[in-house]
Amino acid sequence: MYLSEYFLYFSPLIVYVAWRLWTLIGSKVLKPVSTVLYALLVASYPFAELISRGFTGRAKRTIAALAYDGLPALLYLALTVVAVDLFVGLGRLLRIVSRERVRSSRFRRARLAVTLLIPTAVMIGGIVNFQTIRIKEYAVEVPRRSSALDGLTIAFASDFHLGLITAPDFMDRFTAKVNGLHPDIILIGGDVFEGHGGEDRMAEFEAGFKRLRARFGVYGVPGNHEGFGGNRDAFFADAGVVLLRDKVVKIDEAFTLAGRNDGRRGRKPIDELLQAAPDGLPIILLDHRPSDIEAVSRTRVDIQLSGHTHNSQFFPVNLITKRQYLLNWGHLKKGRTDFFVTSGVQGWGPPVRTAGRSEILLIRIKLN
Repeated sequence: MYLSEYFLYFSPLIVYVAWRLWTLIGSKVLKPVSTVLYALLVASYPFAELISRGFTGRAKRTIAALAYDGLPALLYLALTVVAVDLFVGLGRLLRIVSRERVRSSRFRRARLAVTLLIPTAVMIGGIVNFQTIRIKEYAVEVPRRSSALDGLTIAFASDFHLGLITAPDFMDRFTAKVNGLHPDIILIGGDVFEGHGGEDRMAEFEAGFKRLRARFGVYGVPGNHEGFGGNRDAFFADAGVVLLRDKVVKIDEAFTLAGRNDGRRGRKPIDELLQAAPDGLPIILLDHRPSDIEAVSRTRVDIQLSGHTHNSQFFPVNLITKRQYLLNWGHLKKGRTDFFVTSGVQGWGPPVRTAGRSEILLIRIKLN
């Protein structure tokens, strides 16, 4: 996700886009106005990061959310400028359009309109996509062994990134979606918090998790963002979420649930962790990052659930980062293990998603 920051703020594209907009605007009055507006757009994301730390209140939440939108808006403006320039350049090369026509006021106005309308449309679609929580269903078979269960239904959600700019109705929508699935167990994959901002909303978030209902309860693991903004263990305990930091628990003599600590703070090797897992029961593993698939596929684990990747959240960054993981999003069967990676129920930073979708996984397991 952070590649979009580096791509823009450490790239000459920022200057190139400013120059291109300057050349397309014909009015001498609008040229300096557009420069000021563009400068504000460039500064909006760093400003959002600044005001989201330690600030509270509805007005600041609205300002921060709008400022965060500046990052993807700048990304898609830059991509559109480059794409339009390449398209016009190709037209000139193939002699489809003449130099005189390209330089005409009418052509420049049309070019400017396209340059502004495309990123606007992409942003609107990305905002709607971010706010729309979908259910992604999977069905797999796992050996029953000595378990008394015939089947198990898991609701899995990860990467909430709760904070200052979280929509006021998000927790209500999330809990209603999950409880409406009637799962046997609810699993939380980490990065529940953004890590800064939203301290005045902890009671609201806690109450949301408390409303979750499942036969076997609610369990979770920490993500990398749980290391920001102080220790959150007390929050999870009060919210009714059993946090598994390199722990193994046996659930009702029916299956084993294991949870790994986030790798940045040190954790047990997978073989060492599974020494505490009893023989004869299916094993479900929670690991925030899908970075240890090869090792896990050689163990007794039947199912691993992960998040972290967000499916990169922004196109075309996902075309790059999907090469970072063996499984960036979706389902993979490797060895005896079924691996699932969710793109997250929300996302990091800007409340915009142009790659992947905001989702809750519903995994129906048949034990045979």
